[in-house]
Amino acid sequence: MQPLDIKVVEQALHWCDEGHDFWFCTVVSTFGSSPRAPGSWLIARQDGAHYGSLSGGCVEEDFLARLQDNTFKGRINRIRYGAPDGPNNPRVTLPCGGVLDVLIEHWPASSASREHFLALQSALSGDGPIARVVSLETGDIHLEPESELGARVTEETDRARLRLRVGPVSRLVIAGLSPVATACASFAHSLGFEVIVCDPRPEEVRHFNLADVTLQQELPSVFIAREGCHRATAVVALTHDPRIDDTAMMEAVKTDAFYIGVMGSMKTSEKRRERLVRIGGLTEQQIRRIHMPVGLNIGSKTPAEIALAVMADIIRVRQGISRQQL
Repeated sequence: MQPLDIKVVEQALHWCDEGHDFWFCTVVSTFGSSPRAPGSWLIARQDGAHYGSLSGGCVEEDFLARLQDNTFKGRINRIRYGAPDGPNNPRVTLPCGGVLDVLIEHWPASSASREHFLALQSALSGDGPIARVVSLETGDIHLEPESELGARVTEETDRARLRLRVGPVSRLVIAGLSPVATACASFAHSLGFEVIVCDPRPEEVRHFNLADVTLQQELPSVFIAREGCHRATAVVALTHDPRIDDTAMMEAVKTDAFYIGVMGSMKTSEKRRERLVRIGGLTEQQIRRIHMPVGLNIGSKTPAEIALAVMADIIRVRQGISRQQL
């Protein structure tokens, strides 16, 4: 999930509180080239106000026009863009040549709607994954707990229903500021991560001003110990300062973070490994969770190159790809 998903759900809650009905759209499937993946969201009001995206701009204009023309009737509708012979097709051709299957749900401004989207907000914040189960026959929509996220959208054709999974937004916690950390924060944000940078040093945080990146002026270890890390979190330490890097690692291994890494040469990493065992009391199992050195070995030299290697390795692990498969 991406930070944009949080904004969409927040908008739904805001419109509920203001008394506005709204239409909540989900990309169910894509065929061929498509700018938005299954599970992507857009929320809209009949007056054209909207947030989120279905296609990066290819079909939104047509969808909003049809919405204002009262095209969509009942609780749920389904529309396919880019397939000339498909059912309910608005005959809009996607410039990328793909096909986009979209589920459209009508939600009234009610306490039940607010309760539903509060549950989505909790799941996105890391309280545990859930599934939105949509009956294509009755329009009934209810929530079920999920033990595994898997694909964001699963269609159960035998039961005529969709299972739409909602889980934590991918998060990157960066321990300490440095040129590499700044580049890494920028890359991560562009990749759809929620980015949190922690550094207690006034001289370092004074000039940090990346938009949409949260800055916590405190020790990363303190932040991690207090807030924890859900299983969609990556933690990287990129300062070369053991007081920041080592203590962040000591706390990160106690969490559910799916990726933990720290910058340094092989020689530096070996010394850190010894310190983490001797001073931090880490077990061999905990040590194995830490990527030391962090990132893929692509011959990186500059801060941007190192940040690219770090983010590439994080994406690799998130996607379940081993180094041997590269």
